[in-house]
Amino acid sequence: MFDRQFQLRYFEMNKFGEASPVTMLTLLEEAASDHCTFINHGLYDLYAQNVAWLLISGYMEMKRYPRYKEKITIRTWLSALKAARGYRENLIYDERENVIGRAKGLWVFYDIKKRRPAKIFDAIHERWAKYPVECNYDIEEKITPVEKVKHCKKFNVYNYDMDANNHVNNLRYLQWAMETVPEDISENYFLRSIEGRFSKEAYAGHEIESFTEQGETENCFKHTIKDLTGGYVCVTGRSMWCRRK
Repeated sequence: MFDRQFQLRYFEMNKFGEASPVTMLTLLEEAASDHCTFINHGLYDLYAQNVAWLLISGYMEMKRYPRYKEKITIRTWLSALKAARGYRENLIYDERENVIGRAKGLWVFYDIKKRRPAKIFDAIHERWAKYPVECNYDIEEKITPVEKVKHCKKFNVYNYDMDANNHVNNLRYLQWAMETVPEDISENYFLRSIEGRFSKEAYAGHEIESFTEQGETENCFKHTIKDLTGGYVCVTGRSMWCRRK
């Protein structure tokens, strides 16, 4: 297991003085990146070998979001490593060692040039011992795409939306989804949980549209990001919200 401590900064706060969901996903990715560096297989070392890790499915739930200057610890580990993919578990602790959040992600080891999954290096298998599953949530269950509905917005994909793999960074998909959540929800509720399934990448220069529709209950929503230029679905997701106290 690998622990990484963070202190929340002002620009990572939302207007309620707490870390945004995008901030938390950013910190989870940073902890995963540092875990790669810890075993001497840092992300840029992997890029030099034309391979990378891609997040294709994930789930995050938060009991509460940390506030400005608060210190948190993210504990991350692998619960399974297969031929070309790994399941990463995460626990988020506050300074009193209370668990305030958890997350799980399915990551694929990816050949950048061939644009297809690649076999995980034996050396990575040797350095990353497998620990028990923490989050039993099914992150591979299919989420049906949303059709065009009331809550929708269009966005252009720019070069600054791309990451080092020349893919749209998955943080952007979360931002685009949050932009179409009804205002009453975003103003009076906090994001309790979010999950997403990646199906196909969007490209710089394309136009995308984000759709959100009501789920099974009043505080649950389904999300879809569609590439309008290519005519295909990029991401589907679900979110659950809890009223602020």
